[in-house]
Amino acid sequence: MGMVQICKGEYYWLEPAHAFEPFQEYDVGLIALAFLQGSFAYGGWNFLNYVTEELVDPYVNLPRAIFISIPLVTFVYVFANIAYVTAMSPQELLASNAVAVTFGEKLLGVMSWIMPISVALSTFGGVNGSLFTSSRLFFAGAREGHLPSLLAMIHVKRCTPIPALLFTCLSTLLMLCTSDMYTLINYVGFINYLFYGVTVAGQIVLRIKAPDMHRPIRISLVWPVIYLLFWAFLLIFSLYSEPVVCGLGIAIMLTGVPVYFLGVYWDNKPECFNTFIAKITYLGQKFCVVVYPGEAKGSKEAGSGEEGEELKESRAPLSQDDGEKQKSADC
Repeated sequence: MGMVQICKGEYYWLEPAHAFEPFQEYDVGLIALAFLQGSFAYGGWNFLNYVTEELVDPYVNLPRAIFISIPLVTFVYVFANIAYVTAMSPQELLASNAVAVTFGEKLLGVMSWIMPISVALSTFGGVNGSLFTSSRLFFAGAREGHLPSLLAMIHVKRCTPIPALLFTCLSTLLMLCTSDMYTLINYVGFINYLFYGVTVAGQIVLRIKAPDMHRPIRISLVWPVIYLLFWAFLLIFSLYSEPVVCGLGIAIMLTGVPVYFLGVYWDNKPECFNTFIAKITYLGQKFCVVVYPGEAKGSKEAGSGEEGEELKESRAPLSQDDGEKQKSADC
């Protein structure tokens, strides 16, 4: 659609003289905030890492999926925005509550109903991917002992992590306490990139401190360094531009510190506390019909026979050593 508009000569706002015309004073903090909000649309690049254990032949398919998806999504998003700019002025873009819907109303006529449906389908697709991957975080955290053991359980027949999915639902509903979508994006985007940066920095540290660790997927350290430079610019100036929003995001994150000390670091808990947690876990198991992965029916069937052995090999963990090294093999 954008190319059609350009071919018809509708490229006024794409000309350099107009494309870079400022509508307000330049501010490096606002530029960083714009990058932070815009990058939210491209946030799916890291989700595949959450479900590595579910991938067949992850050494090959994980990099391949990322290499294919990132350029493809970037191409689609960039040309979608070019199409919007050819059909609407910057003032119309800013005034619209739903740019894609306004775009459809201006160009598609009686077929403008296609755009809201397309946006809804895209949204449901994004939610589906987020549910599938985000719940895996809670599942893996519980398996490592950082969250209640109930979250590490799966359905006895369908092998789905129902407690982790319900916990994801609850945390999502808590995020909806804010009515401003852009504030929510700033909350989530800032905290996400904070942890992305810490994770990438950890990769560099492990590469230096443990150079001989088994790494089936290995990249040059140039890329993590470039990412960290961009990450520092993004977070520092976002914090400068929106100190209250970013500060509240950090405060929300820090609420997990006392929970960690009470639930994980504190070993000698009173017997009454352990009994209470055990009863809650039992009730959760009865309500969700879940057990630990090794006890689930589907898990046993998948792990039995020659076919099951092949499946286990194809979904082997990233490390070939013991379970302790497996935890950081992707570094």
